Amino acid sequence: MGSSDQKVAVGLMSGTSMDGIDAALIQTDGGTNFSAIAAMSVPYHPEFRASLRAVLGDTGPFPELSDELTNRHADAVWALLEEAGVPAVDIDVVGFHGHTIFHDPGHGRTVQIGDGDRLARDLGIDVVYDFRSADVAAGGQGAPLAPLFHAVLAPEHRPLCFLNIGGVANLTWVGPGADPAGDDIFDHLLAFDTGPGNALIDDWLQHHTGHLFDEDGVLAASGTVDGEVLSALLEHPYFETPPPKSLDRTDFSTEPASRLSAADGAATLSMFTVEAIRRSAELLPDPPRQWLVTGGGRKNSFLLGQLQGALGVPVRPTEALGIDGDALESQAFGYLAVRHLAGRPLSGPTTTGVLSPQTGGRRGNARAG
Repeated sequence: MGSSDQKVAVGLMSGTSMDGIDAALIQTDGGTNFSAIAAMSVPYHPEFRASLRAVLGDTGPFPELSDELTNRHADAVWALLEEAGVPAVDIDVVGFHGHTIFHDPGHGRTVQIGDGDRLARDLGIDVVYDFRSADVAAGGQGAPLAPLFHAVLAPEHRPLCFLNIGGVANLTWVGPGADPAGDDIFDHLLAFDTGPGNALIDDWLQHHTGHLFDEDGVLAASGTVDGEVLSALLEHPYFETPPPKSLDRTDFSTEPASRLSAADGAATLSMFTVEAIRRSAELLPDPPRQWLVTGGGRKNSFLLGQLQGALGVPVRPTEALGIDGDALESQAFGYLAVRHLAGRPLSGPTTTGVLSPQTGGRRGNARAG
C-alpha cells in the first residue's frame, strides 16, 4: 500500500474490564504505515457497568442496552473529534467493536451488542463493525483480533510478545519476519488468550472491598498465595488446549478462592493470572526477548513484578516504547476498519485458528436508510 491509501479512522473499544469506552483517532494505510493522532477514555457510570455485567453470558437480544451502548459510543466519537479539533467530514471510517456479552466459538457463537448501522447514520460516517462473527463462522476463535496491529507497532528486537491484560489476558508473539503488508504475515504470528487477566481480581475486590480493582496490586501484595487453591484453578481444561484459543470473561470463577481472606484471595487470583501467562510462554515458537504489556494490568506493579520473575526477560509497559497502552486496543479497531476497506484479512490460522485468512467485519453506510 502506498501513501494514497492513507485513511483517517476512529477506533472504538469497550473491553471485558467494562470500565468504559476507549476512542482513538489514527491515520493508517492498513498495512505498515500508522500514526496516532489523539485518544481518550470515557468511563462508564456504575449503573451502566452493572447493566453490562448483568447480561454477560447471555445472548439477548437486549435492544435497550444495545441502544444505550451505541449512544455512548456516538458521544465518545463526538468528544474525541472535538478535543482533537477534527471535523467529522475528515474521518474516512469508524471501527466499532461493540461490547462482547457472550463468546463461545466452540459452538459457533460470539455476541457483541451495539448497532453499527445506526452508529453510521448518527455520525454521518461509515462504520465497520461485527469484526468477530465471520471468523467464528469459518471455524476460528474470533479472538484475539489485535495481533496484526501489534505487528505494526513491534520494534525490531524480536521475537517479542505483546501481552494485553484486560479482563481476559491475551498475547501476540511477533516473529522477526512479521510484516503486516505481506501475504505471509500469519507465518510470523501466534496469538491466543492466556487465561484470566483482571476479571477475577476485579470481581474479588468488588465483592470483598467494594473497590473496582486492586490499585497497583496493593491488596495482593499484602496477602499470601494459597498453593492449593492456585493448583485447583490451574486444573481448568483450558490450559491443556493447544493454541490458538480464546475465552469468555465468564469461563473462570473466583469460587475456588471463596474460603480465603480478602488479601490472600487477591494474591492467589493475581498469581493465577501470572502462572497462566507463564505456562502460555511455554507454547511459543521461540522465547520472546521481551514482553510489552498493555491493558489495565500494566498499571499493577505487583502483577508486573511477578511476571518479570516468572518470565525471566524484560517485562515492560508499552509506554516504555512510546506506545499508549490505554489507546492500543481502540487504535487496533480503527486499523482493522481500514484493512476491511482495503479487503485485507483481519485474522488467520495462527491468530484465531481459522483455516484460511478472513477479511471479516461488516460495513454500515452513513447514507443508508
